[in-house]
Amino acid sequence: MAKGFGGGRGGAMGGMNMNMMKQVQKMQQDMTRLQGEVEAQTFTAASGGGVVEASVNGKQELLSIQIAPDAVDPEDVEMLQDMIVAAVNEAMRSAKAAMNDAMQKCTGGLSGLSGLGLGL
Repeated sequence: MAKGFGGGRGGAMGGMNMNMMKQVQKMQQDMTRLQGEVEAQTFTAASGGGVVEASVNGKQELLSIQIAPDAVDPEDVEMLQDMIVAAVNEAMRSAKAAMNDAMQKCTGGLSGLSGLGLGL
């Protein structure tokens, strides 16, 4: 048997590993709770001075688009399309940032945890 493996050290290491596992489980529970909270939120962004408004949820699913009637110019459909894309993208960025912030709070900025199967 190689040195450092086995022997009397297993008990202390086992206790430390058990404590670490409990901390990881709590972190995972906190992350799941925070993720659910963010997913339930609605994020809204506007473009074109507020004539186009898009709302998404925390799952980054588009919920609605509001277009002011004066934004509809049959001669410039391309501008309306651009405003829709801009509003949706900004709402999506807000939702993603909120999810990242929630996960950051939970992990305390730890990196390298993605390999632990925690969904980070």
